[in-house]
Amino acid sequence: MQILKLKKKILPVLRKYHIKRAGIFGSYARGEQKKKSDVDILILPPHGLGLGFIRIESELEKVLDTKVDLLSYNGINPRLKNKILKDEVRIL
Repeated sequence: MQILKLKKKILPVLRKYHIKRAGIFGSYARGEQKKKSDVDILILPPHGLGLGFIRIESELEKVLDTKVDLLSYNGINPRLKNKILKDEVRIL
């Protein structure tokens, strides 16, 4: 699935939860995805999202029909941050 197709499916879910910033990273962002690849998504969640984070991930997996690895910009491992942000394709 191409980034534009992913974006069309992802954005309604992110908007439902008032996400203001999001990006795709990893194999999809680099165009190296395989049939079994998960979709790696970064979001900047609103304050107090709590369990909504898990609901977002679950809803994204349903609309994309594949495994999603959802991360917060604030939760990126400092050792991986530069690589992840270098790969990132902003979608929101």
